[in-house]
Amino acid sequence: MNEDFGRNLRLLCSYYKSIAEVCRRLDINRPQFNRYLSGRYRPSASTLRRFCEFFGVEEDEILLPHSQFQRLVQVRPQARTAAPESTSPEAVHLARLGELGSGGLDRYLGYYFEYYLSMASPGKLLRTLVCLERRDGRVYYQRTERMVPHPGEPPCHNRYLGVAHFLTDRIFMTDYESLNSHEITQTILFPSFKNRLSRLTGLKIGVSDNSERMPCCARVLYEYLGAEVNLRKALALCGAYDLDSPEIDDSILRAVRNDVGEGEWHFRARH
Repeated sequence: MNEDFGRNLRLLCSYYKSIAEVCRRLDINRPQFNRYLSGRYRPSASTLRRFCEFFGVEEDEILLPHSQFQRLVQVRPQARTAAPESTSPEAVHLARLGELGSGGLDRYLGYYFEYYLSMASPGKLLRTLVCLERRDGRVYYQRTERMVPHPGEPPCHNRYLGVAHFLTDRIFMTDYESLNSHEITQTILFPSFKNRLSRLTGLKIGVSDNSERMPCCARVLYEYLGAEVNLRKALALCGAYDLDSPEIDDSILRAVRNDVGEGEWHFRARH
């Protein structure tokens, strides 16, 4: 029965571009899936149900003798046994980008303080908390802003969710504001070639979070905190700071200053 199950499973996989695609969409480990394909192992009842729901067959069908199952699949509409991913140009391009930019970021995973001059409150420096983590083969991140609307009021938090890519020698990050979905921000950072990760610098572009919604570009600095932090304490240190605040290092202020030097024709990041 296991041998028939393995052959039936391989037949169902043939309706997809690759076994790797099936494993990714089922969120299953490839070596484990290979053991099922070989016929040496049977999945648990819950895993078997998940396979059947994915491929669009019944549990008693996928355990049929292979010749009988093959005839069943051949006469059944293909949409019943395969639901391939969209092959729209957008899906193809995004998948390609994910393949190109998924490597090289592991050493940058963890928590950071992000610093930049506020787009909504001129003259203030923002410190936010950023977390980069790898899930399902890609690197996702969350930026959290902690703002106090008025003195004495409880703080509010804005969360931005995004994806990071490492292309050649730059880190590209794109996120959106997750509550109201009214803003997309892009950040490009220089990687660090030092043995010890400390700071990353670059540029970010977005819109000011006020009624003006002015498109802005600002220099940005990421200060590495480590693989784990005390979230409550880290968030308590986030917010808008005066430029002369003793809690902000002068080196950070120099790195995020938005001046244009003599002979600079563009607003450029500074390493």
